[in-house]
Amino acid sequence: MRFFKDLSLSAATAGFVAVLVGFTSSIAIVYQAARAFGATEAQMTSWIWALGWGVGLCTLVPSLWWRKPVMVAWSTPGAAVLTTAGAAGGFSLHEAVGAFMVSAVLITLLGVTGWLERLMRRIPVAIAAALLAGVLARFGLQAFDAARTAIALVVAMLLAYLVGRRLWPRYAVVLTLVIGIACAALQGTMAWDKVQVHLAVPVFVMPQFTPAAMVSLALPLFVVTMASQNLPGVAAIQAAGYGGPGGLPVSKVLSITGIATLVLAPFGAYALNLSAITAAICMGREAHADPQRRYTAAAVCGVLYIAVGIVGTAVTGLLTAFPPELVAAIAGLALLGTIGGGLHAALAGERHREAALVTFLVTLSGVSVAGVGAAFWGVAAGAVALFIQQYRQPPSATADR
Repeated sequence: MRFFKDLSLSAATAGFVAVLVGFTSSIAIVYQAARAFGATEAQMTSWIWALGWGVGLCTLVPSLWWRKPVMVAWSTPGAAVLTTAGAAGGFSLHEAVGAFMVSAVLITLLGVTGWLERLMRRIPVAIAAALLAGVLARFGLQAFDAARTAIALVVAMLLAYLVGRRLWPRYAVVLTLVIGIACAALQGTMAWDKVQVHLAVPVFVMPQFTPAAMVSLALPLFVVTMASQNLPGVAAIQAAGYGGPGGLPVSKVLSITGIATLVLAPFGAYALNLSAITAAICMGREAHADPQRRYTAAAVCGVLYIAVGIVGTAVTGLLTAFPPELVAAIAGLALLGTIGGGLHAALAGERHREAALVTFLVTLSGVSVAGVGAAFWGVAAGAVALFIQQYRQPPSATADR
């Protein structure tokens, strides 16, 4: 089978790191969102089942079919919005499920019409690269900030990464992860007691559609998922070289995430979307030097997410057993190459340099206005800066030098 011929240790590690980073960085928020609507323990486990299967299948099947890395995740900002709205609005879980389904229909319509893909084609490459760099740079900062509480662990992982980049570039992240786990084990910070084997069982919740839930839950969830997740997700695809003719059919992938959310929403899949952060891990050179073989990293990621859905609490415990400093360090170090590439593409040309810098800084700031995250405002600020600079300017005045 071609997949096993294309698979490499670096690709498999990239898939594992993507799951580790994506899961551990957001699972607590997902649980909070479920609790905000009064979900029982069984229903919370069902959310993990639905999200694991949804992300896993939407990542695995298209990646194998198109032989390109398709990376899907659940909406972490969406979970944060739901947590706030659920705690303040007094909505039932049935109303929340109805809102999930309405948001899914809206996302599917955007995919079918191709509006998001057409919008991204109008955004200069420098702005898209700056957006991605801004989203990812926060993880780079967190990697070194983790040294405040675990300096020995972070320094050991940094040295392992630098040595690996010098001697075995393809396996630098593999070496870094192994050294990190070994150091954490020696320090006794691995929480193995969290690992418990229980199969996840899906629990169906009948949806209820109310005007209040549509306004307070469905629309904010849709806007935040599109602006904070799908927009940078498309930017990640473009930055990795998988956009444009012959690349990933972004609109089809978006439609797949919408349909999957619609089907799995009654079981707890509140929002599936394009990934940006974990996509950068599986679409970069660290996954594989050959772009045609990086789909195997995404496929491994998909298989592991399905395992999360099947085994439920066991995989949850395994992934959360890693100390948070290890997760922060491996995420930041694995993304260094992509951050550097994004900054280079953003600032290389003088014509778009200042607008790209504005995009980068606004996105990096993490500012949130009206519940909409920094990714959207970064693109908006960059577009305004570009318009002001180039409006009615002759081509010679704005050409790259």
